[in-house]
Amino acid sequence: MFQHIILEYRRGLGSEMRGKRSRGQWSAAARLMTLLFAGLAAVLPAAAAKRARTGRGVRTQTGLDVLEAQKFAPLRGKHVGVITNHTGVDAQGRSVIELLAKAPGVRLVAIFSPEHGIAGRADAKIASTMDPARGLPVYSLYGETLRPTDEMLRGIDTLVFDIQDAGVRFYTYTTTMMYCMEEAARRGIAFYVLDRPNPLGGEVVEGPMLDKDKLSFTGHFPLPVRYGLTIGELAQLFNAENKIGCDLQVIAMRNWRRGAYYDQTGLRWIPPSPNLRTLKGAVLYPGLEILQNANVSVGRGTEAPFEQFGAPWTDGEKVAAELNAKRLAGVHFASAQFVPASGLFMGQKCSGVAPRVTDRAAVRSVEMAIEIVTVLRRLYPREFAPARTVLLLGNEATVRMLERGAAPEEIVRNWAADLAVFESMRRKYFLYK
Repeated sequence: MFQHIILEYRRGLGSEMRGKRSRGQWSAAARLMTLLFAGLAAVLPAAAAKRARTGRGVRTQTGLDVLEAQKFAPLRGKHVGVITNHTGVDAQGRSVIELLAKAPGVRLVAIFSPEHGIAGRADAKIASTMDPARGLPVYSLYGETLRPTDEMLRGIDTLVFDIQDAGVRFYTYTTTMMYCMEEAARRGIAFYVLDRPNPLGGEVVEGPMLDKDKLSFTGHFPLPVRYGLTIGELAQLFNAENKIGCDLQVIAMRNWRRGAYYDQTGLRWIPPSPNLRTLKGAVLYPGLEILQNANVSVGRGTEAPFEQFGAPWTDGEKVAAELNAKRLAGVHFASAQFVPASGLFMGQKCSGVAPRVTDRAAVRSVEMAIEIVTVLRRLYPREFAPARTVLLLGNEATVRMLERGAAPEEIVRNWAADLAVFESMRRKYFLYK
């Protein structure tokens, strides 16, 4: 279209310069404007439709960005403790720690870090330390204690939580948030959550519900594996449904849609933990992670964690072929060879499988994992241990069905009633359309 506009412009301009315009002939300018408007009329609606589909129109503002635009007014006069890590940054890449330390009328008293530490790099227990730039304590909530203590909270009247979540029940940042909310409620401390996107969007809910007798640090409240809420929405759910009753304020995002994946927000992807390096890995993580406890590598210690799985005892080509025969929505399986440099099967050659996401909106990674478990149990009954998936699946009925060889469709149907109840519950806490 625009090539045609340029061509017509050149023709018209040449005609004007030679003085050959006749009474019935348009001027170059008129011809150009007509074609330009026609081109825009054709192109702009299509571009708008594409933006609506992809969510790439307007950049999402996180809760931190919104609070910054408010000049930190809600926190003025407060003595603040901030729970954060390397993901707590604004649109310019400035940390919430730096911003709170300089915010007018705000006194930053202490810093708290979750699993993986303030820099998000550690894969072990972490000791408390000091922030040398500001002389503030950095209390670890993944070391000697998982909850802030009286000593840690001394002199604090407000806690601010700003951490990027993964949207998955067994990702421990949400547990840290709930524990901190409970401790805040006990002491009359206000609790602010600076909301951030769910990387997987806020529409899809899947997986079994966590049994009430299996609550732990990797499963802190009865949720499905993938719950489809932002961390701010989840905080509201915890506060009401778990009867925490803390003085909770959520600083909501602007310009975030429920259907948007992280790369549709305009925000820079920051790996929230050492092994969750890519958005593709984040899409597959809710399903693949449950395999690790059952004697299967999920790519930890390689360049592609959560983008492949396997073991020295598997035949990757055979497993991939079995899975492709199932024609699962949104994913294709290719054989893969890898040698973990650390973790399970360190230094051993694994013959495995790399799931290739072809339509992430259609992928149901937990259901995919059930299909994988079914194949591995049948092909490798001695090496594969389906009972050990219970730690992260958190649902005894699902594990028993896997052990007796129930069809994956039957297992997924067994989740439906619980998920319907959860769906009606979670909608009460929506902050976004």
